[in-house]
Amino acid sequence: MVDHRPFKNRTEAGRQLAKRLGTYARRPDAVVLALPRGGVPVGFAIAQRLGIALDILIVRKLGMPGHEEFAVGAVGNGGVRVLQPGVPGLMGVTPEAVEAVTARELAELQRRERAYRGGRPPLDLAGRSAILVDDGVATGSTMLAAIEVARRLGPRTLVLAIPVAPPDTAAALEARVDDFVCLSTPLHFRAVGQWYDAFDQTSDEEVQDLLATAWHDEAAAGPRPTGGANHEKHDGHRL
Repeated sequence: MVDHRPFKNRTEAGRQLAKRLGTYARRPDAVVLALPRGGVPVGFAIAQRLGIALDILIVRKLGMPGHEEFAVGAVGNGGVRVLQPGVPGLMGVTPEAVEAVTARELAELQRRERAYRGGRPPLDLAGRSAILVDDGVATGSTMLAAIEVARRLGPRTLVLAIPVAPPDTAAALEARVDDFVCLSTPLHFRAVGQWYDAFDQTSDEEVQDLLATAWHDEAAAGPRPTGGANHEKHDGHRL
């Protein structure tokens, strides 16, 4: 894990991660768990390249009131909440404010679950190799919540694959999973977006389109002892 030139976009980041995850290629027990929204294009590229299933794990950052870009914690399904050390209390954040932002983000989490998953059955990781994916990590609070949610679902192996993270965050996350891939741990880390040439916000529609493609391919392939679909596409480009 070293300093890295900026990725062209999320798809390229996913391609590069797939090269490091070859041991999971075409394994019927393996599934990529992308964190919406930005993690889905990355996860889609990985799943298509490796010929494995794609699904989503939804967690929501808890932003500091008045400074929402600063994460004070995160929430996930199943009542999981991870708070930064010192919260409540940090920079005057009250318990009431934490509860208010938690309620708001849980409502958004449930909205996204309905919008993205539709009638698809709840996620079942029992006995599987689950690969958590996002487009990058800053403080790590959201990913810590994702790891806890995933652990509760009982995977045999929990993997974390991310393009970029600051060194201290990467070290803390690596200790929480069974396998860890991070392409870049730059010392001068300000934000995830600084490590991408193109870092436009991923829309709900893009997430829905990518999931629909992945799930259609999976259904068309049927039971697959050697992996999933072979055609790979995103934004009009071959992966």
